[in-house]
Amino acid sequence: MPPGPAVAPQPRKRLATVWLDGCSGCHMSFLDLDERLLAVAQLADLVYSPLVDVKDYPEGVDVCLVEGAVSTQDDLERIRRVRARTRTLVSFGDCAVTTNVSGMRNPIGIQAIIDRAYVENTTLGRPVPSQIVPRHLPKALPVHKVVDVDVFLPGCPPSADLIHATLVDLLTGSDPAPARGRFGL
Repeated sequence: MPPGPAVAPQPRKRLATVWLDGCSGCHMSFLDLDERLLAVAQLADLVYSPLVDVKDYPEGVDVCLVEGAVSTQDDLERIRRVRARTRTLVSFGDCAVTTNVSGMRNPIGIQAIIDRAYVENTTLGRPVPSQIVPRHLPKALPVHKVVDVDVFLPGCPPSADLIHATLVDLLTGSDPAPARGRFGL
């Protein structure tokens, strides 16, 4: 029997994670996947993350987990670039979903916080930093207030089980279970 037509191999999925204004707890929970990280690695290549040494966010990312609120001009520019280059964007954890701890500054105002931290509470008499410090936005924003979000993954941080189940669904082409994918649950 003659061989059938050659089937081109499917390109591997491309996974990224991004850390905006958050504590890195969501990334720590991602690492808590433990041996399940190997299963995720069978489904996708990690092409960008604070966990790997890649400086520029690449084009053609299939799934990106975004941790943290949008709190600075740098965060704003980064999340817009990430959204433009990503097929499925996941708000990863409560700071990305609601601003959580990052948003606690919103009712106070950024100038009052800077004054308290760098002027009132200092004994060294140094000026307020102005070099290499990103310009703060007037308010911290959840990711979905800045760009379209496809999946919401709540939790502070989300559990490793929730992260794993959601990633497997997204990387295999399944829709995440509604309890994992809808805002407000």
